[in-house]
Amino acid sequence: MRPAVPARARDRGQVTIEFLGMTPTILVTLVVLWQLVLVGYTFVLAGNAADEAVRAGTAVAPGARPGACRTAGLDKLSQAWAGGATVNCTTSGGLVTADVKLRVPLLFPGTLSFPFQVKGHAGAVEEETD
Repeated sequence: MRPAVPARARDRGQVTIEFLGMTPTILVTLVVLWQLVLVGYTFVLAGNAADEAVRAGTAVAPGARPGACRTAGLDKLSQAWAGGATVNCTTSGGLVTADVKLRVPLLFPGTLSFPFQVKGHAGAVEEETD
């Protein structure tokens, strides 16, 4: 007859095996969450860039509007997001609008990007310039 083995001795290493089995799932979950953070942050940046662009565009003469608008829209973006960014300002019926498009980085800002763009839009009433 074999001697009785305590329960703790029989389960030795079980936690390690279970953790190793779950490690890929944990890593994939962390990568997906990080990518979702980057998508959300890109939406925030696009909205803020559009706000900055339209604010600068309303305070200048209509002839200088596209340059001032683009400069202000790209001013606070880091190089990782500003590389593929487009900023367009239009004026119609006394309203200045700015549209900003940014690429969403894939895992690490400044490297690869997703093929789609995030859009930001803002509008403000045109100010009178002297």
